[in-house]
Amino acid sequence: MAYAALLSLKHLLQHTLDHDYQYLILDEKQQIESLLQKLCFLQDFLDDSPQKSSETIDCLESQIRDAAYEAEDIIESHITDRVHEEIASERDDSFTPFCHKLDEVIEEIDSIKKRVEKIKDDDDVQDLQTRTEPSQPASSGKSSMVGLDDDVQDLQTRTEPSQPASSGKSSMVGLDDDIMEIKVRLARGSSSIETLSVVGMGGIGKTTLTRKVYDDEKIVQYFDIRAWVTVSQNYGARELLLGLLDSMKKLTDVVREKSFEELADYLYKNLKGRRYLMVLDDVWDTKVWDVVKRLFPNDNNGSRIMMTTRLENVAGYENSCSPHHMRFLTEGESWNLFCQNVFGKDGCPTELKQIGKKIVQNCQGLPLAIVVIAGLSKATKTQHYWTYIGENLSSVIASNDDYCSKMLSLSYKHLPHHLKGCFLYIGIFPEDSIIRVSKLVKLWVAERLLKPVISKSLEDVAREYLLELVDRNLILVREKSSIGKIKSCGIHDLLRDFCVREAQRQKFFHVGLCGISEGTKVRRLSIHSHRKLNDLDNSLQNMRLRSVLNFDWEHYHLKDKLENSRLLCVFDTHATRIYKFPVSLRYFVCNFYFVRSFPESLLYRLRNLQTLICRSEVLEISEIWEMRQLRHVNFSKVVLPDPPSAETEGKNSIIVLDNLQTLCNVVNFRCTEEVLQRIPNLKKLGISFVDGDELDSGYYCLNNLARLLKLESLGLFERLPSFLKIVTFPISLKKLSFTLCYLSWEDMTIVGSLPNLQVLKLLCVSFVGLEWKPNEGEFLQLKYLLLDRIYLENWIANSTHFPSLERLVIESCPNLKEIPFGIGEIPTLESIEVSNFCRDSVVASAKQIQEEKQELGI
Repeated sequence: MAYAALLSLKHLLQHTLDHDYQYLILDEKQQIESLLQKLCFLQDFLDDSPQKSSETIDCLESQIRDAAYEAEDIIESHITDRVHEEIASERDDSFTPFCHKLDEVIEEIDSIKKRVEKIKDDDDVQDLQTRTEPSQPASSGKSSMVGLDDDVQDLQTRTEPSQPASSGKSSMVGLDDDIMEIKVRLARGSSSIETLSVVGMGGIGKTTLTRKVYDDEKIVQYFDIRAWVTVSQNYGARELLLGLLDSMKKLTDVVREKSFEELADYLYKNLKGRRYLMVLDDVWDTKVWDVVKRLFPNDNNGSRIMMTTRLENVAGYENSCSPHHMRFLTEGESWNLFCQNVFGKDGCPTELKQIGKKIVQNCQGLPLAIVVIAGLSKATKTQHYWTYIGENLSSVIASNDDYCSKMLSLSYKHLPHHLKGCFLYIGIFPEDSIIRVSKLVKLWVAERLLKPVISKSLEDVAREYLLELVDRNLILVREKSSIGKIKSCGIHDLLRDFCVREAQRQKFFHVGLCGISEGTKVRRLSIHSHRKLNDLDNSLQNMRLRSVLNFDWEHYHLKDKLENSRLLCVFDTHATRIYKFPVSLRYFVCNFYFVRSFPESLLYRLRNLQTLICRSEVLEISEIWEMRQLRHVNFSKVVLPDPPSAETEGKNSIIVLDNLQTLCNVVNFRCTEEVLQRIPNLKKLGISFVDGDELDSGYYCLNNLARLLKLESLGLFERLPSFLKIVTFPISLKKLSFTLCYLSWEDMTIVGSLPNLQVLKLLCVSFVGLEWKPNEGEFLQLKYLLLDRIYLENWIANSTHFPSLERLVIESCPNLKEIPFGIGEIPTLESIEVSNFCRDSVVASAKQIQEEKQELGI
């Protein structure tokens, strides 16, 4: 976790120089600037050597991590002391202890930097020697292969060649349809050479499925030549050719001595004019394909290449066919595979069936987990032993099967450094969690795990990281939003268990207090159970806790335990009565906060706060206008008084909340120019008005809403019958929702004219009236429409009214007679969802529309 520690420290140093410089004297500032330069060097080193792994490198990374943690503690402790002095109107000008401590850390980082420089110099010399060594002489005869260039050199430097996979039979249950589909795709289709990739997470059965197809009798008969080679992460290009030739029974001692160019020519000639099937198993790099694609002749005879990979970018790289995505086994398939490996042809005894099915269910459809746990269960077929396995599945597999652990760890080791911390962080959530992406993104930002990118927000960077992890089949998509973005995600239990073990080994986070010895410094603590929570008091003093995530909903009394944790940055809990927070806090989320309002002194101190989410009603918070680092604010209800006017503060002293993106559930929000100019980058806003009578008076200045040029999502609540007549929406709006607004359908044309609107949610009598008839040319970009508890009777519409609609959802609309049949003529429409509490005629019209679309092939 050296890279994550460096990122966090770099964020801190830059923030200190930009925003906390008033707490530094000249010598301190120079120290921090010097340290920042050294960190950039170390980060560049890690960026340039993502796949290096040795005892020396691992030791260096541990030292970098520990030094970065120490520097972070020293600097934040110093800033915290200065802030407390400022609050107390006292100032201690003694800076010697701080400078001395920081000097010690800088000396340690200097020492590490010298060792890194030596490693870089040694690598440069070795690389130069490799490039200048004469290669084996090529054949004097003409070669059929041309264009093999530097891509080959890059692969030739790799070591540790793996052996070609054996042709032994592997057990497989289910997936018969998948096997048949792949066989059809191999034997039919274009006569030109095609590549078919099988993609999925480690252990899901890619190799086994491909082997079943490869050994199928009809496939053997169809292709003149078949060859299989396992590529793996560290594979040389020459070894790859030798593996293919060995599989083709063309490898002799003479052939083994040939140069790469000669081997390439020999392979090409043996394939020329014949229909072949080449399998490249376990591919991790697109460079492999850049080399081998030139080795396979295209004779328009139906030759095929198959690849198995965990990476979506490899699967889709220059492929003429869409990849085949592996699925998890169903419960029935999982049980059959388990029984086949435990009992063979015999059935499972009745007394073991219930606990056996529980064990299999916990494997979550992953074939590797099922086969491994079946092997362990086979040894002792007793209820007592199987119950133990079922309750400790992940740890049992990890401690009893090195192959399984190594299989899962390969994906982690192959990650670039900037993704490793974010991936391990997923393990901080409890087992089987459905993780909201919005929450995960806020946590990654607050934990300073992201590498800043010019012109992108940290939240955008976080979502890109998430997509990378999904494409690597490490993160599972659980739910998508109304416009197809990832809304919630999860992780397989075995991968989560790996994350927990690796994170604890690398001092990244701990789950619970088990395994924490006295004096251990724990930066992040995830609490899943209160059973050991009473021991927390005695441990906090030495932990240097930065993050506490409490997922135990039944035990939330952390007040006394955390108020003395002065460097706490992240606090996420179900409920709390805590009144005193450290000034370093960046993230505070609480479902139930047992205070009527935040004490003024509390928010005044939270100068670094980025995320403030609290599910309790708060009367008034004026301090928000002074919290420069805020990014997301969400209360059940909150009142924000007008900020001090420019005349009062002076134009140069106006605080602009440049980072604020989310502001939800604000009551009686006044859109004055002075308010909006302080939140220029707001993307999401939720507002309600208790006193609707004042809307018409212009008191809330709703015509100014258009000044929020980056606003994408707007939620409106409470009775607002005249709202649409007095508001001016920003053209940037993509998502709009109304709840309990009692608006008129006649005013919907204002909404329909929004040029970029993609999502419209009408909830709980947001509009009133018996008939809705939109106008042609409206809702041109709308993709998602939700009607929920809308008491509409007649909806008159056709394909010209919602020309881009993809999803229509109707819930609890008891008066609606039917869905307009013209909706079915929209070419982009993918689904119509109708829930309970709708008329049978609505359900019937939805079915008819879908049937007609199927008949027309739309």
